[in-house]
Amino acid sequence: MARAENKVTAGPTAQMVANLARKLRVRKGWTQEQLGKRIGFSGAAVSAMETLAQPASDDMLVELEKVLGDGLGVFEEARVFVRLEKYPVQFQDYALLEQKAVVLRLYATLVIHGLFQTEEYARALIGGGYPPLTEQRVEELVEARMARRMLFDRDPVALVEVVLEESVLRRVIGGADVMRGQLLHLAECARRRNVTLQVLPLSCGSAGEYAGGHGGLTVVETPKHDRLVYLEIQEESLLISEPAKVSTYAQRYAKIRAQALDPRQSLGLIEQLAGE
Repeated sequence: MARAENKVTAGPTAQMVANLARKLRVRKGWTQEQLGKRIGFSGAAVSAMETLAQPASDDMLVELEKVLGDGLGVFEEARVFVRLEKYPVQFQDYALLEQKAVVLRLYATLVIHGLFQTEEYARALIGGGYPPLTEQRVEELVEARMARRMLFDRDPVALVEVVLEESVLRRVIGGADVMRGQLLHLAECARRRNVTLQVLPLSCGSAGEYAGGHGGLTVVETPKHDRLVYLEIQEESLLISEPAKVSTYAQRYAKIRAQALDPRQSLGLIEQLAGE
């Protein structure tokens, strides 16, 4: 739903897209209704985009590129930054790193990691948070989260390792059907050649060791093979680049991974919980 406050909060890329789309539409002599028909949206949706009452969605940007882009790729390039502006401020710097990473090592302790969430799971999780968000903001965040999954099919491909606490798999978000769909999606992800998925079991084994007590973490390897660590808790985030600290976190992640079930056992547990 278009909202008046969006005109104030819209980011610079959304503003640029609105102005450029309007100027190109006018140059072609089209009404908003005529442009809408060409891109598969209503005239009202075009109006909302141009006035920033409802900034362009990812799907609209794809169609605008086809119809107004003239081969320049302006709207295509804008997709990344419009999406970025939809993320919470504390997540935006990391989001750019994530999309360019050559290796991601993830440890999730409370919920399924965002990269592996289904749309239904993400909507239930985001919509059930506090403070409550408007339906429009929930949908913006869900769309932005789903767009992150392009990482899995990117060329060159990224290598992704993820360790999930078993409790994450057993915590029902959105109801039984949503959770089953989420578990089946996880199993599908685990079969990707560029993904290694492991589960850290509730039972710490005979040694009783548990290296995950400090919470979730992400180790990022950049295209230049620098390593950084991203931490997030209670909507606050921290990006760490100091080599000594990064090394400590990387070693901690390695210890957590060593205590997890192997990928085959992990997939078996996920399928078992999904009822397969």
